[in-house]
Amino acid sequence: MDSNVNSGDCLFKKEDDGFLGKIIAIANQKGGVGKTTTAINVAAYISHYGYKTLLIDMDPQGNATSGFGISQNDINISAYSLIMYSEDPNKAIVTTPYDNLKLIPSTKQLSGAEVELVTVFKREYRLKDALQELEENYDFILIDCPPSLGLLTINALTAAKDIIIPVQCGYFALEGVAQLLNIVDLVKRSLNAKLEVEGVVITLYSHSKLANGIIMEARNHFQNKLYDTVIPRNIRLDESASHGKPIMDFEPGAKGAKAYDELTKEIIDRYKIKRLTVQ
Repeated sequence: MDSNVNSGDCLFKKEDDGFLGKIIAIANQKGGVGKTTTAINVAAYISHYGYKTLLIDMDPQGNATSGFGISQNDINISAYSLIMYSEDPNKAIVTTPYDNLKLIPSTKQLSGAEVELVTVFKREYRLKDALQELEENYDFILIDCPPSLGLLTINALTAAKDIIIPVQCGYFALEGVAQLLNIVDLVKRSLNAKLEVEGVVITLYSHSKLANGIIMEARNHFQNKLYDTVIPRNIRLDESASHGKPIMDFEPGAKGAKAYDELTKEIIDRYKIKRLTVQ
């Protein structure tokens, strides 16, 4: 199931395999910042533009899984099986209603993995090892991380090449980001030298002097890492998740849909520029 693409959107349609194997962790240890909403909708829009996309739900809450209408009761092999039992990752992949989008789901079992991983050999590399069999099959692999800085998030950061950080447009929004950036730096030095912060996106924006001041502060702090697109606080985004659909399918004309479409275009455009720079 793919929505029609208008002529302006054709600029972002897949042209070649230049993005093959892009692994992006979407992370913030604070809950309620729109992390999973961002993972669901960016994954949906990327697939909409023709890129083969895999979304991995590494959050024990499983909201990215239910966000595509998939029940945990129907799942036999999940992300938990990959990191605990080295299960074939291809067996964990489930289809979604969208042509270019696949999902590795989460189940409640994943909530025990933080403790179970403590004694596992090379515990930080379990997800990275699993994805080595998959990364050449997808243009983009997105990982929805749990709202914590435990071993599940460390696994995601070790496996990823880039990280996108959703930041809620609130008074204490930027405080927790410093802690996350410290973890990113530790992972980069110790586990994954290729890890980079790809971008920071402001979410849950409501027009006010305080919110605009936070955006200015974020712009000064993150500079070109901050995406131009700001995700508004939009009830239709919550409603779409409760119906098991990304916003592009639930209500494509909603403010939240337009914002996530624009954010996705920014993400794709940045990777195109980066690829041309490398060439």
